[in-house]
Amino acid sequence: MKSILSSLWSSIGRKYLMAASGWLLGFFLIFHLVGNSFLFGGRRAFNTYADRLHSLGILIPVLEAGLLVLFVTHIVVAVVLFFENRSARPARYAASRPVKIENWASRSMPYTGLAIFIFLLVHLANFKFGVQPATETGMVRRILSQPGYAVFYLAGFAGLTLHISHGFWSMFQSLGLSHPKYDTLIRTGAVLVSVVMGTVFSLIPILFMVKTGFPG
Repeated sequence: MKSILSSLWSSIGRKYLMAASGWLLGFFLIFHLVGNSFLFGGRRAFNTYADRLHSLGILIPVLEAGLLVLFVTHIVVAVVLFFENRSARPARYAASRPVKIENWASRSMPYTGLAIFIFLLVHLANFKFGVQPATETGMVRRILSQPGYAVFYLAGFAGLTLHISHGFWSMFQSLGLSHPKYDTLIRTGAVLVSVVMGTVFSLIPILFMVKTGFPG
C-alpha cells in the first residue's frame, strides 16, 4: 500500500493523478450540462429530470462523496504542481535564456482554478445548502432571477471555459497522447468543446436575465 501511494505521489504519478481527476471531472461537467439543459424545456421537463435524479436514493451521497474526493485530489495536486513549477523556474534576471511561450489560457490556469473554486463554494451555498423551495425550478428561478447572481454565474462560466480549454489539451499531454501530427486537431477540439460547454451553461443565467421564468 505504501509503495502504491509513493508511486502515485511521485513526479510522474502526480501528473497522472491530475490528468485522471481532470478527465473524470470533465465527464461530470458533461453530465451536469446535459441535466441543466432540461431547463430549456420548461418547468415540467426540468422537474421531471430532478425527480428522476433524486430517485437514485443512497447512490446520490455516494456519488457526491466520489466527486468530493476528485475535487480535493485535483486541487491538492494542482497546488503542489504550481509551487513546484514556480521553484523550478530560472531566475528572473536570466533574460538571455530562451523562454517557453505559453498561451494565456495555460498561464492563467492557477487563477481560473481559484476562481472556479470560489464559484463552486457559492454555487453549493445556493443550491445545496441554501433555502430549498418546493421545486427545483423554484430554486433556480429564485437565484438566477437576481441580476447580481446571474452576472456572477456568467463570470464563473467564463472562467470555467478558459480553464477547461487548456485543461483538456493538458490532459492529453499528461497521458502521453499528444503527437505533432494531430496536436493542432486536439488543441482545436479542446477549445471547441470548452466553448460549446461554456456557451450552453451561460445561456441558463442569460435566460433568467432576459426572461425571469421558464420557457414553455
